[in-house]
Amino acid sequence: MLNLLIRLEFPDLQQKKDEIVESNAKNGKITYELENKILSSLSEAEEIMDLLSDDTLIDILAESKRVSAEIEEQQKISAVAEKQINETRAKFRVVAFRASLLFFCINDLNQIDPMYQYSLQWFARLFSSGVKNSEAAEDEQERIQVLNSYFTLSLYQNVCRSLFERHKLLFSFLLCTKILFGDNQIDMDEWRFFLAGPSGTIEPKPNPTDWLDDIEWGQVYEQLYSMSQLEAFKGIDSYFIEFHKKFKKIFDASEAHLEKMPGEWDEKLSSFQKIIVLKAIRLDKVTAAITNFIIEKIG
Repeated sequence: MLNLLIRLEFPDLQQKKDEIVESNAKNGKITYELENKILSSLSEAEEIMDLLSDDTLIDILAESKRVSAEIEEQQKISAVAEKQINETRAKFRVVAFRASLLFFCINDLNQIDPMYQYSLQWFARLFSSGVKNSEAAEDEQERIQVLNSYFTLSLYQNVCRSLFERHKLLFSFLLCTKILFGDNQIDMDEWRFFLAGPSGTIEPKPNPTDWLDDIEWGQVYEQLYSMSQLEAFKGIDSYFIEFHKKFKKIFDASEAHLEKMPGEWDEKLSSFQKIIVLKAIRLDKVTAAITNFIIEKIG
């Protein structure tokens, strides 16, 4: 993806890099041939006097010295140019990294339905189209942002044409979380808990609420206790028991996914972490919360 991007975005730069690689290979071949000539001449000379009087060997050594000096000078020039090329490539590596994340995202869709198959060739063509058709920008960081945003939306629109309606939100969520994982904005343990929930059986404490029956309380406490084992949620089970009336507003709300978290938790938790808490209290509103989460993160 990086080579493809540089070839399209900076064709002169990519050509220069190709020339440097070719030149280095050519110089290596010349050096190897000169070394073989010297070794061959040395092996053919029988005595020291032959070495000293052999004009051919002296000419080869002189030629070798001249060529080596030229190669060394070329390599110094190439090293400077290659450093500049690599610096530019490094700046745009984030675009290639994003593209690779998105490819493996759509590659995972065949686990939902075997019909969803997307080739690397198709993906590369779409990526190339994104680089060519996206808005130009003078500033490098702005250009990187434009490339990432344009290609993400382009991929979303093209893939959605081939998805069943019921899978579109799931694809959007996978796309969003894959990008956030790439930016280290989602913790893997929290992600596992969100998908799988608590493991094992947990004995609930006495029900402190008058708005949850014992079965509902057992389910909520199991989620909260397991959640509290994660660093970001430490103490949330105790807080819920002490201030459970503050959570009743979320439980009763028709738009529970829009309600603020009680106390410090509203500021302390990220948007994704709030969905995890909501899942414990109002599972039916998680889909709506996910929709808002996608809008907030990637539009």
